[in-house]
Amino acid sequence: MIKLAVLCSGRGTDLQSIIDAIQAGKLDAKISIVLTDKPGVKALERAEKSGIKNICVNRKNFEERADFERKLSEEIGEVDLIVLAGFMRILSPDFVRKYPGKIMNIHPSLLPAFPGAHAHRDTLAYGAKISGCTVHFVDEGTDTGPIILQAAVEVKDDDTEETLSARILEREHVIYPQAIQLFAEGRLKVEGRKVTILSK
Repeated sequence: MIKLAVLCSGRGTDLQSIIDAIQAGKLDAKISIVLTDKPGVKALERAEKSGIKNICVNRKNFEERADFERKLSEEIGEVDLIVLAGFMRILSPDFVRKYPGKIMNIHPSLLPAFPGAHAHRDTLAYGAKISGCTVHFVDEGTDTGPIILQAAVEVKDDDTEETLSARILEREHVIYPQAIQLFAEGRLKVEGRKVTILSK
């Protein structure tokens, strides 16, 4: 069983999908701590409800990003994998280098298309017909790390950012726990940009 630290900034729906997968016996992991960078967010409530240690490390309390990230590391402690679940902070290269191959993120587009904070808006503005979500390892760039799993979602003619987001979120809740389970089973082999899923 692997130990996870889950970092969130908002509602925590991806966090909830991981909690549910663990409780259903589909994910061989334990969440050691849930961390947020904002106080009073729903993710903290979800963690509390499930009896998971949860702490807010409020970014506004730190003048320097390095101090904020140092406090994050202190609270994370010894874990096997750091899971970014709607964590809206860009982590510095120094932070990422401390945890090589041990930080995972999910992004609401089919990377490398539409990286960054406004994936749904950018997808619709571009007129793309297919979107989706991507689970990837975090490297020193923004949404540039090696891709683990992806799921495609059709973009409908009448989609808004909200309707597209809702359908993609449903797929996120499926593939994120799957990717974490593959990590737990030691089945992810990373060579450069390529992630190979090893057979059992």
